[in-house]
Amino acid sequence: MITLIPSFSSMNFLRASTFIGAGAVANERVIARRSKSTTSPLADLIPHELAPFLSKGQEPKEYNGVKGNRLRSVSLRGQLSQGLLLKPRCTTPTGVMISNSSGFEHIFQEGDDVSQWLNINKWERPIPASLAGQVKGDFPSFIRKTDQERCQNLIDEIFNQNANEKYEVTMKLDGSSCTIYHKDGELGVCSRNLELKINEENKDNTLVKMLFDTGLNESLVKLGKNIAVQGEIMGPGVQGNREKLTRHALFVYDIYDIDNSRYFSPAERSEIFNILQDNKTENGVLCHVPVLHYDKSLSELGINNVDQLLKFAEGESLKNAIREGVVFKRMDGKFSFKAISNLFLLKGGD
Repeated sequence: MITLIPSFSSMNFLRASTFIGAGAVANERVIARRSKSTTSPLADLIPHELAPFLSKGQEPKEYNGVKGNRLRSVSLRGQLSQGLLLKPRCTTPTGVMISNSSGFEHIFQEGDDVSQWLNINKWERPIPASLAGQVKGDFPSFIRKTDQERCQNLIDEIFNQNANEKYEVTMKLDGSSCTIYHKDGELGVCSRNLELKINEENKDNTLVKMLFDTGLNESLVKLGKNIAVQGEIMGPGVQGNREKLTRHALFVYDIYDIDNSRYFSPAERSEIFNILQDNKTENGVLCHVPVLHYDKSLSELGINNVDQLLKFAEGESLKNAIREGVVFKRMDGKFSFKAISNLFLLKGGD
């Protein structure tokens, strides 16, 4: 459901539409005020037949067996567009009828997920060659994956349910996800979706090397707790090395309590991180993501709506004029979200 369609006379027949906190640009002849439509957010791979214009006349790319193109942030006549609006087949008294690529039709209710029906996939970055290696298996089921929800998808939770809560605010860095864990005497190394073998064949793999370069292979065993250290690998060959680092480093942003299936609070994480960062790792390889604010409420930061939150996400990174964004973690560690800088997205970021 589109909640707002303000008019911009300078845009001729184009109008900006707001849905679930995100904005998209549509033809006003197609989308009417408070009309029902199908929406697709950023980071989706849209099949070519749904939106052929995304290919811009080029051969569509293939991802997971589907030909199409990624949905990216674009600026259309000065209006930021971060989504795709798809007009349904028709509206019925019980919902909207949507046709898929096979010609089948189905009626969906407001709020239903139609991605599988329309063959829309979530796009994920390819793993750089330096991070690829021999795979042990899927990402362990006893650890939560590193994937924060965008603030645009949590408006009620942020501004109503948690309006008076206080947060730790950290800088979001543009690297590659890495999880290093210790469980019952066993060590493990994972990318975002896979666990890698710790063997001779993987000795030059950047993820596996990080286990030893940080000293976590010793400090985790010495600590003796069943925990997973999660962070962003930054450096040469990783996402274009936006921070111009001369060597790889692991920037920790979370530590997961495996035994109790929970993330440690910011205070608990800081305490454990300081223990892990012993004399052997004081070489700039094991780092913590920059903490921008600590124990602050949104109102104390001057944030009262999603637009102000996205503006707050803008700023400098470690060594780059434009940072990826910020991450908010409630002080008890039980609620968190990310805000991605629109400037970063318009520059081609993910």
